[in-house]
Amino acid sequence: MAKPTGFLEFERETPTRRAVESRVHDWLEVYEDFPVSHLKQQAARCMDCGIPFCHQGCPLGNIIPDWNDLVYRDKWQDAIERLHATNNFPEFTGRLCPAPCEGACVLGINSDPVTIKQVELTIIEHAFAAGWVKPQPARVKTGKTVAVIGSGPAGLAAAQQLARAGHGVTVFERDSRIGGLMRYGIPDFKMEKRFLDRRMEQMAAEGVVFRPGVNVGRDIDARELLAQFDAVCLSGGATHARNLEVPGRELEGVYYAMEYLPMQNKRNAGDEIPASRFISAEGKRVIILGGGDTGADCLGTALRQGAREILQYEILPKPPASRSSDNPWPTYPNIYRVSSAHEEGGARDYSVMTKSLSGENGKLTTLHAVRVEFVSEDGRQVMREVPGSEFAEPVDLIFLAMGFLGPEKPGMLEQLGVELTERGNVRGDENKMTSVPGVFTAGDMTRGQSLIVWAIAEGRAAARGIDQYLMGETLLPIN
Repeated sequence: MAKPTGFLEFERETPTRRAVESRVHDWLEVYEDFPVSHLKQQAARCMDCGIPFCHQGCPLGNIIPDWNDLVYRDKWQDAIERLHATNNFPEFTGRLCPAPCEGACVLGINSDPVTIKQVELTIIEHAFAAGWVKPQPARVKTGKTVAVIGSGPAGLAAAQQLARAGHGVTVFERDSRIGGLMRYGIPDFKMEKRFLDRRMEQMAAEGVVFRPGVNVGRDIDARELLAQFDAVCLSGGATHARNLEVPGRELEGVYYAMEYLPMQNKRNAGDEIPASRFISAEGKRVIILGGGDTGADCLGTALRQGAREILQYEILPKPPASRSSDNPWPTYPNIYRVSSAHEEGGARDYSVMTKSLSGENGKLTTLHAVRVEFVSEDGRQVMREVPGSEFAEPVDLIFLAMGFLGPEKPGMLEQLGVELTERGNVRGDENKMTSVPGVFTAGDMTRGQSLIVWAIAEGRAAARGIDQYLMGETLLPIN
């Protein structure tokens, strides 16, 4: 235990965000550096519980009390070894994960939880700065080859684990750069892409071959990969976005979030995108449909582009300020949160359902909506429109950030003929193998839309299953 009285002596503290008036004019990460002396105090708040529920909260099974103790004692190299034992990419999770581990922290029963996420991020950044994060190429090659399709966190985790086990790994990515949604879905103000590039350099030195700009299922028949490789891992994500099925959806000015966000990231990376094709919110009135993280990403991006006004609508009621009775510890707290983007501007409204869109000369001008309420009917919650609550809002751009319905079916999945679940995801067994022998699956493609920690955990599990399939046994960890 770091310090027996730490949780009594120190209050929870998190990094300070840069001033709004400064950060909305650039694409740099929003947080300032967090002093190590403050971080050690935060690590000292960890109680080394007899049953550490933070383990249950983290899909990766991170050994959180151990590395909290090691940070407090200035044993940073031991801390990164303990962290890397369960998490391939703590620099990604430390920036992008919503920290279900903190929601499960025992201290959170009657106080503020330990700032686990910031301790994690500081450990890995300290390790990179000290030169401790080095390539770990396999000492012995197996001669087996694996194709990983999709380069998001699940695919990258699987690829790194398999390469370290001695297999020849090739990662295929349909976009022009490696990284999946981390590259093109996450704005730079949440994670600058230099951190992604840094880890790619390590993986390349470990023998992973990256092939961006290859759309498996279109540029290459997926069945050809089965003939060329000993195993295939499907980790293409749940990229089938939920559509807005209302009159007027076809009007110019209505875009999926994942049509909008990648364009700005590509420009930030130096790609040339013609003005006629680039989606910009500059000087426009914007409505974002969807109240989750993707909607917040659209909000922060539109603010930096110079939107005139932004509204964000969510069909569900506004979450409570604290846990409700049906959301007890240690479940993830479904509470009202203010992200960095919400802090910067825009307005949020809840219990709003879009009924139709209208426009002039084929261009969007108006959103027509109604307020809804959720009532109990036969033991279940039913959504009803509130009579007389109809309203209209002038709008130039609408971004659809309403979630995803699973993986795209045409192309790769149809060519392979893998079995799907009733929800349309790729079905995998306990070893992550699909109904097609030698074809495995990981991440959102099999789980549905989920968290980055789940994606990495899925990739590690798939790597273990693939190694077992190829070699008859495996030493890769379960978590």
